[in-house]
Amino acid sequence: MLKTSPKSFADPSRRGRGVTAVLGPTNTGKTHLAIDRMLAHSSGMIGLPLRLLAREVYQRCVARVGADNVALITGEEKILPKNPRYWVSTVEAMPKDIDVAFIAIDEVQLAADFERGHLFTDRILNLRGREETWLLGAATVRGILGKLLPGMDVIQRPRLSMLTFAGEKKLTRLPRRSAIVAFSANEVYAIAELIRRQSGGAAVVLGALSPRTRNAQVALFQSGDIDYLVATDAIGMGLNLDVDHVAFASDRKFDGYQFRQLSAAEMAQIAGRAGRAQRDGTFGTTGRCRPFEADLVERLETHTFEPVKVLQWRNHDLDFSSLRALDASLAIIPREEGLTRAPVADDMQVLERAARDPEVVDLARNADAIRKLWAVCQIPDYRKVAPAAHSELVLTLYGFLMREGSIPADWIAEQVALADRPEGDIDTLSNRIAQVRTWTFAANRPDWLRDPEHWQGITRAVEDRLSDALHERLTQRFVDRRTSVLMRRLRENTRLETEVKENGEVVVEGHIIGRLQGFEFIADASGSSPDAKALRAAAQKALAGEIEKRADDLDKAGDDKIVLANDGLLRWSGEPVAKLVAGDVALKPRPQLIADEQLTGPSRDKVAARIEKWLDAHIEKLLGPLNALTKAEDVTGVARGIAFQLVESLGVLDRLNVADEVKGLDQEARSQLRKYGVRFGAYHIYVPALLKPAPRQLALLLWALKHGGLAQKGMSELPGLAASGRTSIPNDKEIQKPLYRAAGYRVAGTRAVRVDILERLADLIRPAISWKPGAPGEKPAGAIDGFGFTVSVGMTSLAGSAGEDFASILKALGYRMDRRPAPVEPKPETTTAEEIKPEEVPGTEPLATDPVAEVSPAPPTLSSGDSSMPQAPAIAAGAEVQAVTEITPPTTSAEPAMIEVWRPGRPREQRKPDRKRPPRKEEAKADGVAPQDGAPATERPRPERHERHERRDKRGKDRGKDRGKGQSKRDNANFKPRPERPEKPIDPNSPFAALMALKEKLLSDKKDGN
Repeated sequence: MLKTSPKSFADPSRRGRGVTAVLGPTNTGKTHLAIDRMLAHSSGMIGLPLRLLAREVYQRCVARVGADNVALITGEEKILPKNPRYWVSTVEAMPKDIDVAFIAIDEVQLAADFERGHLFTDRILNLRGREETWLLGAATVRGILGKLLPGMDVIQRPRLSMLTFAGEKKLTRLPRRSAIVAFSANEVYAIAELIRRQSGGAAVVLGALSPRTRNAQVALFQSGDIDYLVATDAIGMGLNLDVDHVAFASDRKFDGYQFRQLSAAEMAQIAGRAGRAQRDGTFGTTGRCRPFEADLVERLETHTFEPVKVLQWRNHDLDFSSLRALDASLAIIPREEGLTRAPVADDMQVLERAARDPEVVDLARNADAIRKLWAVCQIPDYRKVAPAAHSELVLTLYGFLMREGSIPADWIAEQVALADRPEGDIDTLSNRIAQVRTWTFAANRPDWLRDPEHWQGITRAVEDRLSDALHERLTQRFVDRRTSVLMRRLRENTRLETEVKENGEVVVEGHIIGRLQGFEFIADASGSSPDAKALRAAAQKALAGEIEKRADDLDKAGDDKIVLANDGLLRWSGEPVAKLVAGDVALKPRPQLIADEQLTGPSRDKVAARIEKWLDAHIEKLLGPLNALTKAEDVTGVARGIAFQLVESLGVLDRLNVADEVKGLDQEARSQLRKYGVRFGAYHIYVPALLKPAPRQLALLLWALKHGGLAQKGMSELPGLAASGRTSIPNDKEIQKPLYRAAGYRVAGTRAVRVDILERLADLIRPAISWKPGAPGEKPAGAIDGFGFTVSVGMTSLAGSAGEDFASILKALGYRMDRRPAPVEPKPETTTAEEIKPEEVPGTEPLATDPVAEVSPAPPTLSSGDSSMPQAPAIAAGAEVQAVTEITPPTTSAEPAMIEVWRPGRPREQRKPDRKRPPRKEEAKADGVAPQDGAPATERPRPERHERHERRDKRGKDRGKDRGKGQSKRDNANFKPRPERPEKPIDPNSPFAALMALKEKLLSDKKDGN
């Protein structure tokens, strides 16, 4: 006797609060909108009708918020991060004990389905988000949802594209990108065979396929390798396909209970796969399907269908006190209008069989045992076998769980091993995948196996192997075989129907034998059979007309339709029509046509002339300044020689190679070259306008054609680097230096630096080296007292490198590095001369002071153990008084801070080998360096480089003083000393003038005191 349900729902009048129904036909973006809405909340969950669709949505969410924030739950797969914020699930597996801000349920019209409808109805009525709940589906459920969820909001979404009826077409006349729909595996296979014979192949999608196999077949279609898809109504939801036309090969299906006619709403769900996003789609009939009536066509085009009147319902508030009580709670009928009790499903059939089994009844004596029995009964019948066989498997698993606490590992290992065999035909592999999916489902239950994670990995690996094998069998059967019909027509010498499609495919009797690529026929790779020659011969007539037509189209094509690729191929509308070969000079390559013998006579001449005209215009557009230099009549003499070499090197010439010629240029000749855009840099003579990415790419291609060919090392990397405009790139020693130069770079150490960047770097270094203290204007960055400079941030930023890489650049440019003590920052502290106490200076007497003049005070003398203040420098008696402009740094036991100072030198390639020699005796004495005991002269310690420079400068000054006094050391009687240069007058406003005045005053007062 059936019982009525108790008041198990919340107050129906409040059930619709916070619920929004987003309704509309296919291709309205409902699911995409729901994903965006969910990710806008702090947490959320979305339930989807298929495991395949759940995996797709999971991947989309992971791409946007990261894998740590998204969980995936299906009957056969669980991915659970530590603290997920968003949950993606199948409707059956949606957790009921999770508190989230947003919940969405997709395809809610399935609540009317006999098999799964009660699950959707339960989620619609009982699952709510804290802040918002969305129900997504067809407009047919608007009325019933409004009745069950009073007060809910409704958003009506229009279809993004038009769906129109295209009538009836033969299978052999279906347009490309078509999906053919049938409702049995045998019919699907037969249609796929026919399409394979006619059009080269078809992908196959069945509901019985595993998700991995289904995805692989869909990917085969989506990639464009094949243009047709044959499927059951499995494509009706969960698959986003690039389909332009849907053709119904049948309009009847078996729904598990009977053969019946498809409803208009079901047809609309399938036909709606045609046309995605803003692209319109069509639908029609083919094969043995009856023509659609006008009324049905109108409803499909306008999306007008009969509304859903009742939803399938089953009580989910179950009583586990006894088997009888459980059965009674499942038999309860709904009390609300609009709900009807769902038919007996597979799980209830298994439960009825279990209730008649004495062993099961003996095991199910308490609520926990009965709850576990119900959980085992819900294992899906993936194998689609007889109910008794499925029940036997389920009850066997229940016995293991109750007697042993879990499924024995050796038993499940044996079952998995029986299925883990990738050999066999399509049906055999499909059955094995169904068996493995059962064990995958069991492995995803946390308390059914002792090591569930281990078995999850094993069953998933086996399912993947079988799925890949099944995909391979489907591809071999429906994509790769030649047809017996075509072979028979060839043997009968029947005239074959030949066609060249718009995309260049050459089709003979519906079979693709090759492709017309530009003006060259490329035979199909599989066309090596004995019939291949006959197929190509049959295609010659069609090819001749098509090639002549293409020649006319190319002759009229605009310049923007032709491009020159980095591989040296000239492409027209994406197809190669010619390739470049080296000419007499690098700037004048020759195009070589890529064409078959069908391109002859006037057509060939027309194509060749058009290609040459385009190539000349392209070179003139990008490398025009070089052509101008070649034709320049006002550039003569040495300047013309330099211009010739600059053209030969395609706009970048090493200045060192023409150093003698450059020295011989007068200003007028330089001016003539500059008029043509030539710049004289420190390291190169170049044309700045040709250093842009496009000219350099072309120059690199032309240089490689003339010097070594396009297959040489570097031609796969340098074109992209030249186009990127990077200031410097790593130096690959396997790439020739002239190739770098052709790309606009110069090899300098471990880097290759762009030519114009090197010249700008020289512009930064030059003022830093020439700067002297007291010079007017702002001190350049990196300038230092002495002949040299330090590396500045501007230099490294300009070159795009630092550290050892930048040091290698400077060394390659000829700069040498010394380490010197860091200069002390000046601290201007002044005092009057009265504060200088002579008694503090050994060997001096008190001097009269000028109360106006000021000098820097001498710090007090400290003991050797006191380092908190600087030591006072001693002033020797009779020594010249010098102005102290900075305080001596503190004397510590640590070494003084050192800096790296760069100075000009010869580039590495110009440098002579270093020759070491021992120091001379006078140098050793002057430096206070004595040879070590027993050490040979070659091992004597040498002073630091900067010390030797200072010593050399000091000796030069001493010799200058001697020459000033007429005490030349030369013995040549005819030697005449160099006249002294007149000293420049001292600026009376400079601090040096004030110090000199102070010095003279002090000396004068001293003499007066004596």
